[in-house]
Amino acid sequence: MSTFAPPLDPARALEVAQRAVRDCPADAVEVTVLGRAGEYTRFAGDRIHQPQDITELTVSVKAIVNGHAARAATTSLDRVAETARAAADLARGRAAAAGAPGHATVGTPGPLPELSLWHEDTAAFDAGARVALAGRAMRGGAEVGGVAAGMIGRALTQIAVATSSGTAVHAEATEASGSLTVSVDGGTAHWVDLHRSSDALRAGDAIDAAVRRALAGRGRMPMPDGEFTVVLGPQAAGELLGFLPDVGFSGELAAAGVGVCTDPGARRASELITVGDDALAPVGLPIPFDFEGTPKQRVPFLQTGVVGRPVTDLATAAALGETVNGGRSTGHAHIAREEVPSPVAANIVMPAGPTPEADLIAGVERGVYVERFWYTRLVDRQASTITGVSRDACFLIEDGELAAPVDTGRFTQSVLGFLGSVDGVGDQVRSQPVMNVWNGSVSAPALRGSGFRFGNRPLPDGQDS
Repeated sequence: MSTFAPPLDPARALEVAQRAVRDCPADAVEVTVLGRAGEYTRFAGDRIHQPQDITELTVSVKAIVNGHAARAATTSLDRVAETARAAADLARGRAAAAGAPGHATVGTPGPLPELSLWHEDTAAFDAGARVALAGRAMRGGAEVGGVAAGMIGRALTQIAVATSSGTAVHAEATEASGSLTVSVDGGTAHWVDLHRSSDALRAGDAIDAAVRRALAGRGRMPMPDGEFTVVLGPQAAGELLGFLPDVGFSGELAAAGVGVCTDPGARRASELITVGDDALAPVGLPIPFDFEGTPKQRVPFLQTGVVGRPVTDLATAAALGETVNGGRSTGHAHIAREEVPSPVAANIVMPAGPTPEADLIAGVERGVYVERFWYTRLVDRQASTITGVSRDACFLIEDGELAAPVDTGRFTQSVLGFLGSVDGVGDQVRSQPVMNVWNGSVSAPALRGSGFRFGNRPLPDGQDS
């Protein structure tokens, strides 16, 4: 019998949240319970070196006094009441220091979307099933003279929110994930994926494909400098799309008048580019509501290349007013560790297109295939320019076929500039996690575009990056 269970059963999670609301002496209160029970099979070389079970539970209390909000959090159920009183004391202090009413609020109840969050195949994705996949990866690497290292896991994610305005919601979702790096005599390949359903990972096929790519990647030549037509694999494409919130699709930036969302309706990408934050999609990590209990909405960033709108929470929705989503939160409140609360695009999704990846490559006379990017950083928010390096199974493309494997190459590129050049979209979507974002994922297909710049070649005169 499976013991796969969340840290708290749903009734207990809601009871904890609602009791904390009652215990908090403030004008308005919001309590969020986040739980996660994960099981991870980590392996390297010829052994499973770190089977790991992790259970996490956090209770966060937002107290509001005279319109001024403060938060306190605990990981101990024995200290929830104390934490609620501490949040109220902090809010009272802020209100006294401000000397005037503030504008903080808590959410109100609303209808939640119906999503498929529980998958029996993931519940059955036990240690035996995960060890079998780890063994397949390790044997596959060894048979070609290489090594494989990675992780296969399953988890249960839980969220409950109660507010003094009557919200009382709970969600519980399965999650399956895997990552793998295969190294063979200097050639490397990487795979990462996640989904609510373990079957959807098709992990066995992905492992075999990674071994083949690593084998083909032996004898890498230096990445040549220059501008190229590129085919970005789903992981590399997802890495670029993950920067869209940083260039303006965030309520905070939009409210400050910074970034691409200051020009809604403008064309900033190819007509083939439709991407947004969609926690209701059947890929990535769908979830019905956010940390404030607000039902999730799909938020279009780029609709056939045209600028849409940013994600918001209660505070940024109020700051933006009626001009964005009618002044209502889109359901993207988030709290990251050691960061102030802010709206976060946690489920970025670009739908698949019509073209197999092999056909995207076949349409390139001379270019580069990029499996993934690494150490990417934002350089210029207004120009949407990022920098980073390519990594793992990257190849030159010659006459429509993968040719010589190439080593790591430094790039500096405008994300929107590249999306403006896209002329082909792959027919398979793959998801990857987003670091430090609760329940965060980016799901993307392969993309083909032009003018992608590797190395230190100077920009043409008058051309912005």
